[in-house]
Amino acid sequence: MSTIAPALLADLEEGMEALEELYREFHRDPELSMQEHRTAARIAERLRGWGLEPLTVGGTGVVAVIENGPGPVLAYRADTDGLPITEDTGLPYASEATGTLPDGTLTRVMHGCGHDMHIAAGLEIARLLSAHRALWRGTVVMLFQPGEEIAAGARAMLDDGLWDRVPAPEAVYGQHVSPFPAGRIAVASGTAMSMADSLQVTLHGRQAHSSRPEEAIDPIVQGAFTIARLQTVVSREIRGSDMAVLTIGRFAGGLKENIIPDTAVFTVNIRTQDEKVRARVNECVRRIISAEAAASGAPEPTVEKLYEFPRCWNDPAETAALEALFRAELGEDRVVSSPPVAGSEDFGAFADSLGVPGVYWFTGSSSAERHAAGEAAGNHSPFFAPDDVPTTLGTAVRTGLTALLHRAGA
Repeated sequence: MSTIAPALLADLEEGMEALEELYREFHRDPELSMQEHRTAARIAERLRGWGLEPLTVGGTGVVAVIENGPGPVLAYRADTDGLPITEDTGLPYASEATGTLPDGTLTRVMHGCGHDMHIAAGLEIARLLSAHRALWRGTVVMLFQPGEEIAAGARAMLDDGLWDRVPAPEAVYGQHVSPFPAGRIAVASGTAMSMADSLQVTLHGRQAHSSRPEEAIDPIVQGAFTIARLQTVVSREIRGSDMAVLTIGRFAGGLKENIIPDTAVFTVNIRTQDEKVRARVNECVRRIISAEAAASGAPEPTVEKLYEFPRCWNDPAETAALEALFRAELGEDRVVSSPPVAGSEDFGAFADSLGVPGVYWFTGSSSAERHAAGEAAGNHSPFFAPDDVPTTLGTAVRTGLTALLHRAGA
């Protein structure tokens, strides 16, 4: 039996066609991280149409405060940025948008991680709460956050005085679509997602003709040895019981086959789920980079931090309460208690900044058949899109409402 008032569910069902079109609107026109100007304007326009007064926070973030008398203050977050991916879904509303990366590169842009679904579901939650104030009490702060993909948006909103400009919540909720069957959700207690650190390493050598290698300090050879050695960090310096992943995602050096270049560049991505392990892996990475440079007779490399994701921690008590409510709302067989995942999120920064509970869950988006066959495209794929849009959206709205109303219900 649903835990949500029949009037809310009836309104959701009646408005589903408009909600699907809203999703398609955002899917057609994604924008890169911290460049979500059109997206923010559309979100703000919708919110104003429901009598709300949106605030711009953190550059391209949008916040709406729905006040409804005395009661708890709660926050719900939806992220809004797209990815530098060329869409290959074949959908009639596929994105053909382009954007410019920070280095000036022109790229196609796609909502390849489902943030279009998050925006649409978040707006529908705001609409329903605004339209049915007799069914709840308190204040809900709707956070439409930019720049999740580069771990910049939550920090930008907090640095822009978010909690000084809107009421501080006693709990923060959010969710993410994922390629398992639509109509189901998964939630972890405690660690929900991994912390992440991304580094760019520039190796400095000495340029020379390829026929005179003795005159060079070859940064490509140095890079090859460094990268090979970095792969031993997880296998030889971290306990087998501790989670850690280290990936080299880019390696570039030189412009011509007969010139030994003076620099080479590679990137490192580190995923961990424990602060001590995080510190240990980062320490090992920097030690190896420095030591391999010394072994090559090269100058000290330049190591730049590209970004870092905070922990995403689900408060155990709040998670247990919500999981029971989700089971009542969706059915026992549609809610899974999941282990933490290796992916990362900056959602946790909002709750951590206040020391309040936060809960983040995953919402299925694929067909059961494609999932069983291993054919469901994953997040960040050019093929990623929900197979069942109404069920995916409906489940996201219902779980979002369930989380908020369990504290704010009338």
